[in-house]
Amino acid sequence: MGHTAEPVWNELVQAAVDLRHDLHRHPELPWSEVETAQRIRKELSQAGIAWRACADTGTVASLAADAPGRHIALRADIDALPITEESGAAWSSENDGCMHACGHDGHTASLFAAGRWLKQHEAELPGPISLLFQPAEEGGHGAKRMIEDGALEGVDMIFGWHNWPAIPFGKAVCPDGPVMAANGTFDITVTGKGGHASQPEACRDPVLAGSAIVIALQQIVSRRLPPQQAAVISVTSFDAVSGPTVIPDQATLNGSFRIADDNLRSRISELINEIATFTARAHGVDARVQMHSRYGATVNHGGAAEILRAALADELGPDWHSQNTRVPIMASEDFSYYLNEVPGAYALIGSDDGNGHDAPCHSPRYDFNDALIPLVARMYARLAGAPLPEIASA
Repeated sequence: MGHTAEPVWNELVQAAVDLRHDLHRHPELPWSEVETAQRIRKELSQAGIAWRACADTGTVASLAADAPGRHIALRADIDALPITEESGAAWSSENDGCMHACGHDGHTASLFAAGRWLKQHEAELPGPISLLFQPAEEGGHGAKRMIEDGALEGVDMIFGWHNWPAIPFGKAVCPDGPVMAANGTFDITVTGKGGHASQPEACRDPVLAGSAIVIALQQIVSRRLPPQQAAVISVTSFDAVSGPTVIPDQATLNGSFRIADDNLRSRISELINEIATFTARAHGVDARVQMHSRYGATVNHGGAAEILRAALADELGPDWHSQNTRVPIMASEDFSYYLNEVPGAYALIGSDDGNGHDAPCHSPRYDFNDALIPLVARMYARLAGAPLPEIASA
């Protein structure tokens, strides 16, 4: 595909970077992205891009709606996390206790940059393009709501991506099959009989039982599942607040599991319930387990993944694939909902350039690498079949 000389490209990229910094200063939590949605819609309107509200704070923008070719959707997430920022960036969050610690501000800016470029070349697009600005990816099942509100209507194929600080800049992964894991969470309430710490025989200690449950749960992956099946079980909270001389009546444990295969979900749930219940019984206490399903595995479709890999190779060069990154990544993504509905693919693109962009996602020290914005905008232009700016080969 040829390249067109466009002096506005650098201005377009700078505008997207400025948008990213502004979004970073004003993060909003899942299903509360009111100002974020207003800003996105204002920018789309100013660029002459048609849009409609979707799933409350979500937005679906449309380009080349009457073009005869394949209808492609490109997705970005827009929500932030309940984390207090410590990045030290000049554009740090101005909303206390809330920050863009996962790069959704950069995903949004990248999609907007692509949208502006595609608008300038709308007459040349071979098929319709939908730009999905999705709310509530961080545990809010925003993709599900977008689908229910018609975001995939008429769509033939969908693509998405996530920045990944553990991968070097210029590298990426985009496999056939699972790229990110399914997940779920659990709550375990251990109920015993409290009393004085000097008389443990008169009590039924939920702290001891809860500690035994934590240890026993770690043996699910090592002893109850085949080693060929990727799985992670983590107990992340243990709450049994009491005085130093008081054995409490109750302890609560919380945690999560990650699995590469959705078919393993019921087995993991059964094992967590079995081990917690019988370990508690062995300690003379009771355990009540609640399981909560979250997201399914993000599983790439082969044909779509091949298309996305070709775009990555064109953009990053023949050595684009990160050989040291094992997939699936055990984090989770609600992009899985889209891939359950239409063919598509999802890539993890490296952001670690050696200049402070190695802090992991969900870290208070994280900040998105702005150099990804033009890279991804050009990648999306390739997927849409648009002409490319000259700088794409630089």
